[in-house]
Amino acid sequence: MPRWRSRNSESATAAEDGDRHLQLARESLRELIDDSRVPESVREELEQEYQQVRLMLDKLENDEIHIAVFGRVSVGKSALLNALLGESRFSTSPLHGETRTVAMGSWREYVAGNILMIDTPGINEVDGEAREQLAAEVAQRADIVLFVVDGDITATEVDALRHLKALSMPLVLVLNKADRYSQEQLDQIRRSLVMHLDGLVAEKDIVTASAEPARQVLIRIDEAGRESETSRQPAVDVEAVRERLWSILEREGKSLAAVNASLFAGHLSDQVAARIMEAKRHLGNRLIRTYCLAKGIAVAINPVPVADLVAAAVVDVSMIVHLSKIYGLPLNKGEASGLVKTIGAQMILLMGTVWAVHFLSSALKLGTAGLSTVVTGSAQGALAYYSTWVVGQAAERYLAQGKSWGEGGPKLVVREILESIDRDTLIADARVEIRKRLAS
Repeated sequence: MPRWRSRNSESATAAEDGDRHLQLARESLRELIDDSRVPESVREELEQEYQQVRLMLDKLENDEIHIAVFGRVSVGKSALLNALLGESRFSTSPLHGETRTVAMGSWREYVAGNILMIDTPGINEVDGEAREQLAAEVAQRADIVLFVVDGDITATEVDALRHLKALSMPLVLVLNKADRYSQEQLDQIRRSLVMHLDGLVAEKDIVTASAEPARQVLIRIDEAGRESETSRQPAVDVEAVRERLWSILEREGKSLAAVNASLFAGHLSDQVAARIMEAKRHLGNRLIRTYCLAKGIAVAINPVPVADLVAAAVVDVSMIVHLSKIYGLPLNKGEASGLVKTIGAQMILLMGTVWAVHFLSSALKLGTAGLSTVVTGSAQGALAYYSTWVVGQAAERYLAQGKSWGEGGPKLVVREILESIDRDTLIADARVEIRKRLAS
């Protein structure tokens, strides 16, 4: 017997679409887990996230739908789940913040699939930042969130709802403990909720419940005017919640699970890509610094004026060729040379004065000897170091963007790099380092 069986035959098309969505989601998760291009160091850094993906894949393989309950302390989250399940599965008590860990229970009443109800700690626990974070993580991985309140909405609850909405979570807001209010009061609270939650929760997704109604005290007066006191236990009423959940599950249950899994997988993919790019930038910066120092020293000790600038260009070409390999976008020497010319042209336009000083320093070397190589050579070498740093940063930006300068073109990229660099400090540090190497 298939796991999914809708009560409504009109949902057959939706179920077929859901099957396709689930299959695509499963394939997406498997590809993410098995991607051999992800470095082992990145996998180790994101091991917890990868474990969540594996758990999510298991969830899809078992056709599970997760419904998480969310809300402040003592609004009746556990009681609501118990009422839906028809059993005392979750702990409830008058103590503040009884739920301290995540718990699950299977909703067997709905035969269309394996529905798991998830209870979470309150979002406003005192000294409970870890529990609040845990609740948020569970909600991110749930397919539907039941957000429970017991009165008009608070600022804390609105903030939590905004966070969940940003995660594209399907939300059902449950006004619990409805038995405490008169019908007039309920209507007033509902109008307030609709107004304050406009854009966050649809009006049809705001429902009422009495998950654990308080005993009512009845005073009877007989014909003689004598009073007697009795009590009664009102019936649990979660029918509106049940019907709303059934409606959502029948219409888009499978797709919800698939979409949520795809969103989470996409989030992890972004994290993996960011970590890989971070690693590439780290390696790239080390490579650039190595070439900067090599070029600075080569320029400083080269006794032939101006010719050292030509040799310096060769260093820049080699650097870009190596950078392109780090980014997995190999460039040959001709392409790298063209890139150096493009960056150099923009540098000349934006910092002509620096280049003039560079040539002057080279000319000074022609008429000096001995110690002057350390003095004037280190000055010229520091400028060479600086120019290669700019070339390397610009080339790295070009490669990181997939061999693209972006909408602003190379001029904007070079300008942004020049503006972000503390030129005087970089040149001074380079000069000190080069002098040390020359002296040794």
